Amino acid sequence: MRPHIPGVRAPETDHPDLRERVMSRSSNIAVLENFGSAVNSDHLGELDEYVAPGSVDHDPAPGQVPGPEGYEEMFATMRRAFPDLHVEVEHVMATDDEIAFAYTITGTHLGELMGHGATGRTVSYRGMQISRFADGKMVERWGSSDELGMLRQLGLTP
Repeated sequence: MRPHIPGVRAPETDHPDLRERVMSRSSNIAVLENFGSAVNSDHLGELDEYVAPGSVDHDPAPGQVPGPEGYEEMFATMRRAFPDLHVEVEHVMATDDEIAFAYTITGTHLGELMGHGATGRTVSYRGMQISRFADGKMVERWGSSDELGMLRQLGLTP
């Protein structure tokens, strides 16, 4: 049962346009959750199910190519440096075709990262991302992670 707020009418969920928008949001959130699960479980080969070929990352990692291949390689590099890499989504806002979210990345530096050997230190740093979806896959991404904060935690920069 929906709460009643005086002067505000609940949307008609039987309306086809609203039903389609709600379903689109739900399916895009499910794609995002599956993407995150693939990254956290090191099943990076699954990313082609969630990222469209030619998907554009407007803030790519150095040398990152478009599409699922770029995300697979970027996360493989991160997982080699941080084998216990974990991305935790903390806040999500969604429109019909876009999802914005804040996240925290954690991990233990046990492998090479940007030419630096393992430090054994753990990191926890935040980021934000906006992803656009079409036909059930991510087609664009804008985002930023606190990489300077990560490097400071590792003792690799003042």
